[in-house]
Amino acid sequence: MLHLNSILLSSDNPKRLIQFYAKVLDKKSASWGSDDWGGFDINGFWLTIGPHDKVKGQSKEPERMIINFETSQVSEEFQRIKGMGVEVIAEPYQPEEASDMWIATFADPDGNYFQLMSPMEQDMSVN
Repeated sequence: MLHLNSILLSSDNPKRLIQFYAKVLDKKSASWGSDDWGGFDINGFWLTIGPHDKVKGQSKEPERMIINFETSQVSEEFQRIKGMGVEVIAEPYQPEEASDMWIATFADPDGNYFQLMSPMEQDMSVN
């Protein structure tokens, strides 16, 4: 059995991205011996940020992979993050198929998308 424990977000300016996510997540980053590497433990799942020699500039397909941060306070967190001057992609909305869910989308300094989402139901069936 596999267990997803982290995602590595590569950047040509990882220090900037680490500082950005520290503000968004309102927590300090873990460091691994270099200012170019950092990470955030989010309830046992790690968002790790570091350099990659093949990553340059803005994300060309920011919709390809979107980081979702779950919160029961989407509206409040949206206002807090928007107030930091973060680029808003989508104001809070409710998807048609889930009237009890709220989603809001932002772009980080590299153009990667991240979302705030209402908590998902735990009893979702898997086929």
